Amino acid sequence: MEVKAVARYVRISPQKVRKILGAVKGKPVEAGINSLKFMPQKAAAIVEKTLRSAVANADHNNELDVDALFIKNITVDQGPSLKRFRARARGRGSRILKKTSHITVVVADEA
Repeated sequence: MEVKAVARYVRISPQKVRKILGAVKGKPVEAGINSLKFMPQKAAAIVEKTLRSAVANADHNNELDVDALFIKNITVDQGPSLKRFRARARGRGSRILKKTSHITVVVADEA
């Protein structure tokens, strides 16, 4: 059975999150959490929190065995961008886009 957790409108660029996803995709949940815990990136902490939420959903809502879960899929989609303005020379302005992400973690049991 598959269980998912979604973190929406996270204030980090999707490109930065995608860099760390390959390290945990397809691993058992415990190994994935351990590897994310020791990564120095900000995105690792966010993905770890979402992964723990998916495990809690599996345990509480579907009463699955937590030790038998593995990370089936992790995807990152781009959310809406916050549009900001920065003053430039000669009275001009330039646009700053502060990107957001939607992170989806899917865990499944071995069966």
